[in-house]
Amino acid sequence: MRPAALDWSVENCTIARAMEILGERWTLVVLREVFNGVRRFDDMRVRTGIPRQVLTNRLATLVDRGVLRREPYREPGSRVRYEYRLTAMGMDLWPVLVAVLGWGDRYLADPDGSPLAVRHADCGGAVRVVLRCADGHDVTEPREVRPSPGPGARRRTG
Repeated sequence: MRPAALDWSVENCTIARAMEILGERWTLVVLREVFNGVRRFDDMRVRTGIPRQVLTNRLATLVDRGVLRREPYREPGSRVRYEYRLTAMGMDLWPVLVAVLGWGDRYLADPDGSPLAVRHADCGGAVRVVLRCADGHDVTEPREVRPSPGPGARRRTG
């Protein structure tokens, strides 16, 4: 049976567009650091071990694409430097990081468990990503979802 998806173009696929920004190995690590309050270049470099040029490139891409913004700061007696803050676009990536964390915890954690816990500030409960349809039904299995062409879908030509 031929998948119906083959009838539709992927030229304007938003997953592919998102992965142009997020798909490089170190990008989610940089975002993890910023979400954890590590906002300065040298702190990120030391904490993660990301090579200097790679970190420079990742931060520049995230700023250029609107995920992060640069904020100037100056330590006494030093030149102006920049720290990196999440934009609204960047903040909207939080569920993505929580989902990746949950997947990693399930399949890749050390025997002692995850080194990071994400908890609700009000009650202390563990935070996890939940899929729910627009009518309020929880979606627990991939087979409960049916992909279909969206409003921007274009039929394949040729």
